[in-house]
Amino acid sequence: MSFFPKISFQHEVEEYLSKVFRNNELITALGTKEAESKYQSLLSHLSHPPAITTVRVNTNLASVKHVKKLLLEEIQKQFKGTRVPVLEHPQLRDILLIPAIGPRQDLKKYESEVIVGAQCGYAVLRGAHVYVPGIISTSRFVKAGDLVSVYSDIEGKCKRGAKEFEGVKVFLGNGISELSRSDIFSSHGRMTGLGVRMTEPVYLSPSFDSVLPSHLFLQNLPSVVVSHVLNPQPGERILDMCAAPGGKTTHLATLMRDQGEVIAMDKIANKVKKIKQNAELLQLNCIKAFCYDGTKALSVEKREDKQEGPPFLPESFDRILLDAPCSGMGQRPNMAYSSTLKEVTSYQPLQRKLFTVAVKLLKPGGILVYSTCTITLSENEEQVAWALETFPCLQLQPQEPHIGGEGMRGAGLALHQLKLLQRFDPSAGTLQGTDMESLQDCREEDLVSLANKDCIGFFIAKFMKLKGK
Repeated sequence: MSFFPKISFQHEVEEYLSKVFRNNELITALGTKEAESKYQSLLSHLSHPPAITTVRVNTNLASVKHVKKLLLEEIQKQFKGTRVPVLEHPQLRDILLIPAIGPRQDLKKYESEVIVGAQCGYAVLRGAHVYVPGIISTSRFVKAGDLVSVYSDIEGKCKRGAKEFEGVKVFLGNGISELSRSDIFSSHGRMTGLGVRMTEPVYLSPSFDSVLPSHLFLQNLPSVVVSHVLNPQPGERILDMCAAPGGKTTHLATLMRDQGEVIAMDKIANKVKKIKQNAELLQLNCIKAFCYDGTKALSVEKREDKQEGPPFLPESFDRILLDAPCSGMGQRPNMAYSSTLKEVTSYQPLQRKLFTVAVKLLKPGGILVYSTCTITLSENEEQVAWALETFPCLQLQPQEPHIGGEGMRGAGLALHQLKLLQRFDPSAGTLQGTDMESLQDCREEDLVSLANKDCIGFFIAKFMKLKGK
């Protein structure tokens, strides 16, 4: 059941993707009809939010059972007594699952409108309220306390401060304006803070704004899986090469029981600041974050012994996570993907530069996990084929836990190699709405299965660096 239109792309990107998902290997294996059906289903899923919200518990500070109890109380408060289940995951023991209620199709629309930017709109569909920086326009006479209908300007065509907008807009739900129009678009510079408190969102998900901040981290399910696949051990030295905003970094430190060393790098200073803030908030001490370009992280000359940060000598790390910069096509919800084909295809060479450095920094016998949040072959399976050919010292490894599907055909990898990869394909699930009645009838194992399938698009490959090669 599709509530929103399928994701739209620039024409050249659409043509590129169409070839990817209709490649000869795939057509031979699935047949034209099934390959086409899966592709169209994927496009529909990408424009909708995942059916289940995933939060990771900071087990460094509290048990999952304790945090689950606190979260249930918080959700009942937010939903005014409506009982929504909070589930534990049988394989990922440090996450909690909360089903989203929606899409709700019977909501009344109000005359007063607030138009928000696409990114703000996507956050609203996953449970957020509307903050002032995300507001682009409002109706002429909006006052604080007014009931308003909130829409997303998915194509970015609305002019800031406009009094009406007739372009393409997607209804996100209703809320109460916290400010008047004149306050929102004040001549004294941009305001911050809450703009619209969502009271009737199309998708009802809990807001995690300032909710148990030291105990919970809002994280997509595959992003949690990837840290478990790396499986860092207490006392080891770990490198998170492209670490911002720090969700995986803090997870790795937690899995190591805050014993050892997690080096986190990102080349943007504000993002590094965010990593440090998250480490402090979650009370993790083994994380050291540095503002540094990962492609230059290999030292070509001898370092000072006391130097903690990059660049690093070869074979310095027990395990490395390369969650690479990517085209981000797996992110959900996304109704209008704006990048050009030139931008999409620019990531493969950058990923290869980072990967080459990672292989050199890894100790023999060490583990390298490569991941992306995109759906293309060129950034995923093709990178694995390239890595195996370029670095004879690397061997693909089985992944534990293995919750996603196998790798996609089209990069020339053998079937046994594809089975070692993990591709989370949103089209693997059925696009279905959830209301309170159907939720009460749902079995727990069905909701867990839905969480495993109806998530963002994501890819994981795990390699070992063989000794003596």
